[in-house]
Amino acid sequence: MNALDETIIEMSKKKVLLLILSSFAMVALGTWLFCLDQTAIPVLRWLNNPTLVHVLIRGIGVVGIIFFGLSGIFCFKKLLDKRPGLVFNSSGIVDNSSGVSAGFIPWTEIIGVEIFEIHKQKFLIIKVKNPQSYLKRGGWMKRSLNRASFKMCGSPIAIGANAIKIDFSELLSLFSQYQQKYGNT
Repeated sequence: MNALDETIIEMSKKKVLLLILSSFAMVALGTWLFCLDQTAIPVLRWLNNPTLVHVLIRGIGVVGIIFFGLSGIFCFKKLLDKRPGLVFNSSGIVDNSSGVSAGFIPWTEIIGVEIFEIHKQKFLIIKVKNPQSYLKRGGWMKRSLNRASFKMCGSPIAIGANAIKIDFSELLSLFSQYQQKYGNT
């Protein structure tokens, strides 16, 4: 193995800043929904229950505030993070590309890869021999998000190109090159 064979992908401060701004816009939208008067909500009048409509809209607002507020916080932490987003080398991958990054993933642990797409956003799903060890990493929030990822796409490790300086096709190509060279065959 060649110890010098390493590719470092930095975090994209522009992409992260855009994610932060988008999160704040969605928090503002959630706040607006939460504060709406029930008489100003003609869209769901077919439910014939103004109280239910009001509770539903307020609930959507609260969920939006919480989800996008937490997303904004994670993104702000990434904006201040000086570590690279991804590192590929002969030993494995170091994932620091999101708020629920997997950390070091050795090639010997990787058993497969899939592409998962949700709302036109693609993720590289890395299948590992022992997903439970990755599900146990981090605080309660990270563990919860990793469990949700595991239930949704079959692995706690999902790497997107949202916050790094390459696009998804480059990420997939780079992963494939390193996997062919150093991964289990």
